[in-house]
Amino acid sequence: MPVQYNILDRGFRNLREQGAVIGFQVALRDGYYRGIYLPLIDSFEVTVDGQIFQGQQIRCKFRDHVYAQSDLQNHPDERWQWQEPCTLMVAKPGGLKPGFHEVKIVVKERISYMPTIPTVRAFVAKLALVS
Repeated sequence: MPVQYNILDRGFRNLREQGAVIGFQVALRDGYYRGIYLPLIDSFEVTVDGQIFQGQQIRCKFRDHVYAQSDLQNHPDERWQWQEPCTLMVAKPGGLKPGFHEVKIVVKERISYMPTIPTVRAFVAKLALVS
C-alpha cells in the first residue's frame, strides 16, 4: 500500500446544509503522477471506521465543480492533476462524531498506458474530526 500522503487532514469535517449535518468530506490527492481525465475515473469508495460509502453516496469536487460519480464520464475535457486535491463529499445523515477516525479511500481509475484495465489504489489514514 502506498505511503499515506494522498489523504489530506485539512478539510476533514462534517457537512452542514440549512443547519443539519448531512454528511462529511475528506480531501484526496491523485496518486497517479500524470494526472487523469475525469471519464477515466471508474469510482471512489470511502470507508470510515469500517463503514463503507460508495456510488451515489459520494459526490466529487474538483476545483469549483461538484459531480456525482456517475457524471464523471460526461466531462472528457476536465482533468484531475497530480497533487491536486479532490474533495469527496459523503452523504451520512448526522455526519461523524468528533475524534479520531480510520479513513480508507479506494480509487479505481484507468491510467493512460493501461486504459482498459482499472488500476486500484488504496490509501489509509487516521484523521481527527474536530466538529
